[in-house]
Amino acid sequence: MIRLFHRCALAALLISAWLAQPAGAQLIRLKDLVEVDGVRGNDLVGYGLVVGLNGTGDTLRNAPFTEEIMANLLERLGVNITGEDLRPRNVAAVFVTASLPPFARAGARMDVTVSAMGDAKSLLGGTLVMTPLNGADGNVYAVAQGTVVAGGIAAEGRAARVVQGVPTAGSVPAGARVEREVAFDFTGVTQLRLALKVPDFTTAARIEQAINADLGRNVAVMTDAGTVAIDLAAARIGSPAHAIARIERLLIEPETRARVVVDQRSGTIVMGADVRISRVAVAQGNLTIRVEEAPLVSQPNPFASGETVDVPRTSAEIATDGSGLAEVPAGTSLSEVVAGLNALGVAPHDMIDILKSINAAGALHAELVVQ
Repeated sequence: MIRLFHRCALAALLISAWLAQPAGAQLIRLKDLVEVDGVRGNDLVGYGLVVGLNGTGDTLRNAPFTEEIMANLLERLGVNITGEDLRPRNVAAVFVTASLPPFARAGARMDVTVSAMGDAKSLLGGTLVMTPLNGADGNVYAVAQGTVVAGGIAAEGRAARVVQGVPTAGSVPAGARVEREVAFDFTGVTQLRLALKVPDFTTAARIEQAINADLGRNVAVMTDAGTVAIDLAAARIGSPAHAIARIERLLIEPETRARVVVDQRSGTIVMGADVRISRVAVAQGNLTIRVEEAPLVSQPNPFASGETVDVPRTSAEIATDGSGLAEVPAGTSLSEVVAGLNALGVAPHDMIDILKSINAAGALHAELVVQ
C-alpha cells in the first residue's frame, strides 16, 4: 500500500479516509516484478536536421555545425552549395534518441525523441529529415523521419518572451523504422535468469516457491536477493518462450522495505504501509521576526533657520507560535502521525522537518529518502 500526502486540503482528507481502511495483501503478476536476463532493449542515437520551422531555428553564426550538417545533406542529394552564404532560420540541428525493443524485426516501427543541439527557440511544426540511428557498436539499426510533436510553446514580442514547457524537445511517434535486427538465439537458452526490479530476499523466495509449485518440480532456485534461476531442461518445457509465457502470469505478493520519500520542492510525502516509529516527543513552533521602518521628517518653520532632518522610527518584534511538546506512543504508525498533523493544519514543509527530526532521533524505523 502506498500513502500520499500533499498540501491540498481536499486530497489530505480523502487520503486520511483511505488510510483508515485495513491493508490487505496485494498480488502482482510475475511479469511486473522481474526482467528476463538477456531480453532487453538497446539504445540508439543519431544527429540530423529539423526543417520547416517558422523562424525559430538555429542561428548559423552561433551553431556552425548546423550549416555543416545541412551542407552534407544537400551534397548527398546532388546540390552543390560550396561557397554559398547560407543564413536560413527554419533549420535546427538535433540529437535523435530511441530504444530498440527486444526481438524487434526489420520493418517494425518505434518512437524517437528529438532534442535541439544549438540555439533554436522551438521545434514546433518542424519535420525531421531522414536520420540514421546508430548503436553502441557503430552500426545503423534504424532510420528516423517524420513530423516533430513538440512538448511546449513559446511566444515573444519586442520586449517580452514567455515560454511554457520545453519547446526545444519533442518526439516523433512511430517515426523510426528498424533496418537491422539484433542477433540473439533465444531458442538455444537452457537456463532462464529472472532479475528482480527491486531486489528482496523474501520476494525472491516467494517467486521460487510459486514457479516450483506451478511446474511441479524443483526447477527454480533463488541464487540471491535479485536473481531466480530456472533450469529449462529439468522443467521439460518446449522452449524458453513457452516457459516465460507460462510463468509470467503467476501472482506474487511482493515484500518491500519500509520507506518514506519526501520531496522538499513540492512538499509531497510518500510512505509505505509498514512504516513505524518508536516512542518519541515532538515539539514544533514557528519563530517570526518583524522589523518595520517608519521614519519621520523634521523641518523648520517657514523663514526660520535650520535644516530638514530624518527622524528614524523602528519597530522590532519577535513572536513565537508553538503547540508545545507532544508525545507519540511506541508502535504508532507514521500514517497516524501524519494524519494527526494534517488535522492540526501543519504545513507540508514543517511536516518534512518533523520527519527528519524523528529520523535523526532514531525513532523512525524506515528508510528516509529526501529528494
